[in-house]
Amino acid sequence: MKLPNRDAMARHVDEQLVAARVKLPRRVVERPLRQVSKRLLMALLVLAVTVLLVWTDRSGYHDNADGSVDFLDCLYYATVTLSTTGYGDIVPYSDAARLTNVLLVTPLRVLFLIILVGTTLEVLTERTREEWRLNRWRSTLRDHTVIVGFGTKGRSAMKTLCATGLRKDQIVIVDPSGKVIETANAEGFVGVVGDATRSDVLLRAELQKARQVIIAPQRDDTAVLVTLTARQLNRGAKIVAAVREEENAPLLRQSGADAVITSSGAAGRLLGLSVLSPSAGTVMEDLIQQGSGLDLVERPVIKAEVGRSVRETEDLVVSVVRGHRLLPYDDPAASPLQLTDRLITIVRAENAAAANGRE
Repeated sequence: MKLPNRDAMARHVDEQLVAARVKLPRRVVERPLRQVSKRLLMALLVLAVTVLLVWTDRSGYHDNADGSVDFLDCLYYATVTLSTTGYGDIVPYSDAARLTNVLLVTPLRVLFLIILVGTTLEVLTERTREEWRLNRWRSTLRDHTVIVGFGTKGRSAMKTLCATGLRKDQIVIVDPSGKVIETANAEGFVGVVGDATRSDVLLRAELQKARQVIIAPQRDDTAVLVTLTARQLNRGAKIVAAVREEENAPLLRQSGADAVITSSGAAGRLLGLSVLSPSAGTVMEDLIQQGSGLDLVERPVIKAEVGRSVRETEDLVVSVVRGHRLLPYDDPAASPLQLTDRLITIVRAENAAAANGRE
């Protein structure tokens, strides 16, 4: 694979880089125009109630201009009172009018001011609230999964993880497109906008504390650079990367990927298998689609299975993971099973959750 030179990469980063930032999922809120309209209606309602109170007890008010208080005077008094202007030309002089001002008009004045400045206060406190949420998220996030690239491959990987029971708050999406991250936020995922080849972007995703990393960008050279950066930041994480061309798979493994999936090669093999045996192709497609039909599940050996052969387990065992070795089910060394082994089994989708629960 031919990688671009350093100068070309620098220009590409300068052109494509979006300021890296973490975006937490939010609840669906109303549109700004609708919010302003509702606040305006509430303010008018408060004004109307105040005018009604003054009009009902207008005999207890005195107008310094002509001595009497009509409806226009009530509207004028309510307006200047709620806005805290208070010119003093119309004043309450009876005990009932003054008591009404203390018990009713004053609370309405406070409510009116809250409604008017509510939007401003919301804007001023939004940043503080967002910083608090972000700090809390960073302090509690541990052993999560980072998905780099939220295209077709990244989204399919996310659906598979969620189908196995992984919570949405344990998944962080990294993508250079702000619109893609907004889509991820709308689905309940935390997103980081930025170029994942840069270490500061991956650090914002707390990759150094992640348990596993899925790398699925659009370009193979990007996948190599992201893998190198991710492995440098986290030596213990399990890194799985996807490439388009099979010739680039060895380079991904040398860069630190634990597993490399060749998307074009896998699709081609599935196509060939479906031509030779449509039924076998259907079974393979069923295994790939997590959550329906048959699922592939990796689980630990339970105590009741220790000392038994592979064929004596309740599930259909495909392979045995022993240390760093992957033993096929028919390998004589796979039996008897040991307590530290892990089994890769084929189970019904409805039983997959129970198998994962044995962890």
